[in-house]
Amino acid sequence: MQVTTLSFDNMHNHGELFANMLRARHKTFIEHKNWDLPQADGMEYDQYDTPASRWVAVHELGEVLAGVRLTPTTARCGIYSYMIRDAQNGLLDSLPKDLLFEEAPVATHIWESSRVFVSEAVPAKLRLRVQCALIDEMVRSARTFGATSLVGIVPEHAPRLARRTGIDCQPAGRVIETDDGDRSVCINIALASKLH
Repeated sequence: MQVTTLSFDNMHNHGELFANMLRARHKTFIEHKNWDLPQADGMEYDQYDTPASRWVAVHELGEVLAGVRLTPTTARCGIYSYMIRDAQNGLLDSLPKDLLFEEAPVATHIWESSRVFVSEAVPAKLRLRVQCALIDEMVRSARTFGATSLVGIVPEHAPRLARRTGIDCQPAGRVIETDDGDRSVCINIALASKLH
C-alpha cells in the first residue's frame, strides 16, 4: 500500500493515479451515494479541483483505496473559494448555510479537507489501516503547505476515529443529514497535536 500527495505540479510523475482517484470518487459519491455531481468519462470532479488544491491518495497496484482533497481557505476561482465557505455564503444548494458555528475562515494557515472517501472495495479488516494511512498523509502534507489547522466536512462518526489516531478533532458545526440519510459534521483539526 502506498500513499501519495498529488498536485498539478507532480501528477505527471504518477501515471494515471489522479484520473484513478477521480474514478474512485465517481464510484463512491455518484455510483454508491447517488450524489448529483459533475462527471465526465467516469470521473467525478467539481469547481474545487484546481491547481490550488492537493489530493492525497492511498493506493495499491493502481487501485485507489481512499482519498481526500486539500484546498487552501484563501483559494479563489471565479465566484468560488472553498466548499464550506461557499456553502455558508449560499453558493451551494446541496449544503446548508448554517453548517458552521462561526464564520468560515480565510487564512493561509487554514486549509479545507473535502471529498474524503474510503472505497467500498476495501475489506473491513483493512479499513482502519487505510483510514489511518490517509489521515497520517493528510496531516503530513497539510503541514508541508504551512497549515496549522484544517476545516472539513466528515461523516458524523469520523471525529471519534480521528481522536483514536491522535488527532485533535473538534466539531465546528451542527450535524447535517443529506437526502440519502448520510450524517456529516464540520470539524476543526489542530495539526500541531499529532507529531511524527
